[in-house]
Amino acid sequence: MIKDPKRITIFAGHYGSGKTNIAVNYAAMIKEQTQKAVALADLDIVNPYYRAKDSTDILEQKGIRMISSPFANSNVDLPALPAEAYAVIHDEDTYAVCDVGGDDRGAYALGRYRDGILSQDYEMLMIVNQYRPLTRTLEDVLQMKEEIESAAGIPFTGIVNNSNIGQLTTPEDVVSSFGFIEEIVRETGLPLRFTTVWDKIYPKLASEYENIIPLTLQERVW
Repeated sequence: MIKDPKRITIFAGHYGSGKTNIAVNYAAMIKEQTQKAVALADLDIVNPYYRAKDSTDILEQKGIRMISSPFANSNVDLPALPAEAYAVIHDEDTYAVCDVGGDDRGAYALGRYRDGILSQDYEMLMIVNQYRPLTRTLEDVLQMKEEIESAAGIPFTGIVNNSNIGQLTTPEDVVSSFGFIEEIVRETGLPLRFTTVWDKIYPKLASEYENIIPLTLQERVW
């Protein structure tokens, strides 16, 4: 159950943080929960490997609109952004979920939509995976936060704890990340929006901990 979903939700973080998988799952949850129009905008112009566009068939089966660059999943290396994204950001009848590229170049792309986003009911969530090389320390996370916010011109409003090691993740791995995330919350002043958990181990944690949502693993990366 997603608490108080905003009309625009942006997921941003470093490579391998799992933001794309979260975006796909989150869009599906909003659709199921609200039964309203939902669009997932793939604004990741950085990652050539696993993109939200890879889940187009899954999303369309759920009635979720997929918006992506015309050059996504092609051999054309251009920072082209989908024109439809401008429209959906201003469409007050549609929930928009945005998957943003994993470095300052990707955040610059997001910045093209800055004015429209800031004028709407939005949240921008920083994805943190303690078990990934680029976000293993507080200093790493703070540097990532500064780089993305500066490039996009949009401040983060919350944190998502997506600490995992894929299908090897145990409940203990998730619980072990809580202290690290609490340190980030204290240092940044940003609230923990939720913790994501692989749906196979979710039942073992949901009975003991609050503010946890299950994720279905998509192909290639989590």
